[in-house]
Amino acid sequence: MGGRFSGRRIVITGSGRGLGFSYADRLCREGASVIIAEIDPALGVEAETALKANGGDARFVQVDVSSERSVAEMARRAREGCDGIDGLIANAGWANNVGGKTYDELTIEAWDRMMAINVRGTWLTVRAIAPIMRDGGSIVTVSSDSIYWGAPRLLHYVTSKSAIIGMTRSLARELGERMIRVNCLLPGLTVGEATKDIPEQRWNDYAQKQVLKRKQMPDDLDGVAAFLMSDDSKFITGQALAVDGGFSMH
Repeated sequence: MGGRFSGRRIVITGSGRGLGFSYADRLCREGASVIIAEIDPALGVEAETALKANGGDARFVQVDVSSERSVAEMARRAREGCDGIDGLIANAGWANNVGGKTYDELTIEAWDRMMAINVRGTWLTVRAIAPIMRDGGSIVTVSSDSIYWGAPRLLHYVTSKSAIIGMTRSLARELGERMIRVNCLLPGLTVGEATKDIPEQRWNDYAQKQVLKRKQMPDDLDGVAAFLMSDDSKFITGQALAVDGGFSMH
């Protein structure tokens, strides 16, 4: 399958479903060889099968991003058969059913799990993949537009996603000598597996504050992810880009 990413290998964590799968599908359709780095084996195999059925070049590699050993093994397997990685989308994160608790109701266990997956997981993934990336590659981290408006009853989630912004900027400084770009994508409330239990009233309230008043779909984001992976963004680094229909502006 030809395209602007032909000959490039891109690792996408948490890509067995949801936005991660949407990114993988878009990049495969544009010629990339994609590593489906996913914790759930059933989802990983299903994603690989679906992408291959559409003519894509995809391979599932299991990973728990909160585990240093697991991430290191994922990176080793991702590099097999090539001389380097061209791109990384550090998409894996914990979001499902994390809301509802106020700042004083959150447990230490919930707080630590959130930080282990979203913050440590992003750092461990970049730490493992960046050394085996070709110079001039691209890394995209994933935050959330909620960091701009401070979603209530999601303190640990919003805090973890805020940390990813700072991490992105520091990584951009450190990796810039190799011309490796590091940018952050901030999705808004998006239709998908992670948001299937959100009440319709919340969707309506969110839409009323958007400039573009409709529900956000995964394909509203995958083109932006592809842009940040591509040479079209070759002089952009250290930036945070919110994609939420104008809900947040900064």
